[in-house]
Amino acid sequence: MTPRVKEILSWYQSDNPGVLSNLARLMNSGRLAGTGKFVILPVDQGFEHGPARSFAVNSPGYDPNYHFELAIEAGCNGYAAPLGFIEAGSRQFAGELPLILKMNNSDVLHSGKDPKSAVTSSVADALRLGCAAVGFTIYPGSSQRNEMYHEFREISLEAKSKGLAVVLWAYPRGSGMSKEGETAIDVVAYAAQISAQLGAHIIKVKIPNDFVEQVEAKKVYEKMQIPIGTLPDRIKHVVQSAFNGRRIVIFSGGVTKTDNDVLEEIKGIAAGGGFGSIMGRNAFQRPKAEAIKLLNQVQDILKNTR
Repeated sequence: MTPRVKEILSWYQSDNPGVLSNLARLMNSGRLAGTGKFVILPVDQGFEHGPARSFAVNSPGYDPNYHFELAIEAGCNGYAAPLGFIEAGSRQFAGELPLILKMNNSDVLHSGKDPKSAVTSSVADALRLGCAAVGFTIYPGSSQRNEMYHEFREISLEAKSKGLAVVLWAYPRGSGMSKEGETAIDVVAYAAQISAQLGAHIIKVKIPNDFVEQVEAKKVYEKMQIPIGTLPDRIKHVVQSAFNGRRIVIFSGGVTKTDNDVLEEIKGIAAGGGFGSIMGRNAFQRPKAEAIKLLNQVQDILKNTR
């Protein structure tokens, strides 16, 4: 147990030994073990976007076992997926890396302006499958956000009582928000704050842009001259918004990009004090050898920063 892992665990003093052990398990796994940094492979896109859009570009991805193998061989801290993918490989790969059961999901067959995911698995499933954590998505800004917050409260309470860590995907969107506003700096920082207040151990948000969506927030950003001009500035502000950096904040890899673009974003995350990346399409949509090389480069950037 490194001093950095012990320091991070000290931020979660209300949690029981089971939760702390599973947080430590995530931090002590893979090539970034002991650093307090994270690279997690999430593969919920088959459910969220459809199989062809997700896996046709790299057809081995249709096989659930491929993603377990990729996460293990690349030395990821963990692997996150919906129930079906986790069930398909959890016995064969039992104990080889921490698993995160993504407990709610949505599809694009009917997509409204105010989204809400369906709860698709349970805390009991996570325990049965040997997971270290559960994951859940909220959409701050959706007219259905309060129902999502309530669902998360119930799931989080049960998961924590059973010793599981809780990861919260916070993706602002809704009919009252512009498309640019979904990744606006004030909105992403607000989503991080909401997630921390809801009790998440690990918070996943998108990489913010330098746009400010809310009129009242813009006045404060201008008056207080909050730095948001560079990616490290914005990452620092989002991390600050999650209890002044006392909650783990990791950033989405987003749509498929070139290797150079991915690595430049990671450098910005590292420079701003982000805890790492949860990178799906930029990993599993590449051939395995290329994906492992890229993930290792990402890990090398992160492990050399505080």
